[in-house]
Amino acid sequence: MITATATTAETAGSADATLLRLIWLASPALPVGGFSYSEGLESAVEHGLVGNEAQAGDWLLDQLLLGQARADWAVAAAAHAAWQASDTAELQRLNEWVVVTRESMEWRAQTEQTGRSLLEWLRNSPQAADPRVAMLADLAPAPTWPLAFALATVLAGAAPRDALLAMAFGWAENMAQSAIKAVPLGQAAAQRLLGRLVEAIPGAVDLALQLDEPMRQAHAPMLAILSARHEVQYSRLFRS
Repeated sequence: MITATATTAETAGSADATLLRLIWLASPALPVGGFSYSEGLESAVEHGLVGNEAQAGDWLLDQLLLGQARADWAVAAAAHAAWQASDTAELQRLNEWVVVTRESMEWRAQTEQTGRSLLEWLRNSPQAADPRVAMLADLAPAPTWPLAFALATVLAGAAPRDALLAMAFGWAENMAQSAIKAVPLGQAAAQRLLGRLVEAIPGAVDLALQLDEPMRQAHAPMLAILSARHEVQYSRLFRS
């Protein structure tokens, strides 16, 4: 006989496991190479657009609200639903959207490299036998980061909003760490910067969840120009 107490404990255990998997996925220690990218921040520093804590915070907050929320996070939200339905055609279409909206060679290389790395991580996880892992590998020309991360959160049993919160925090923490090296900033300043980003994340995630296809966009001209310049920058710490 299953008691109410036992059922409650099992439910709590499942929720705890999901939360821990999301923390794992959001961690900079996840072996996908995220730490090696600054996503234009290093180039912004090089060209005098970012030089202190306040400017770094303003820059990244704009990137969060005008770029990430309307592009990668919105795609990840759509992909989360598509993975649950195993909708191959929709997944391929979303993956292609990510590829064609990358406006520089290094940005495309970043989303494909991190996507492939997360695929390899999933192949070595307890969920490796799930047929959707093979579906991820079949995405052409390569699995991109938003599609790979969305699948990882589905396999973790996460709800869409929780999945995007984890994705957003992982991005924010990585960018704060990039600012430490590129601006440069001290640890306390980076934590204040991260605090600004964290305050904006819930609203940005809610926006991403509401955006349908016609409203998604990745148009950030200055960021694209800086990324292209970064490809030929004489000296650099990061791959983007």
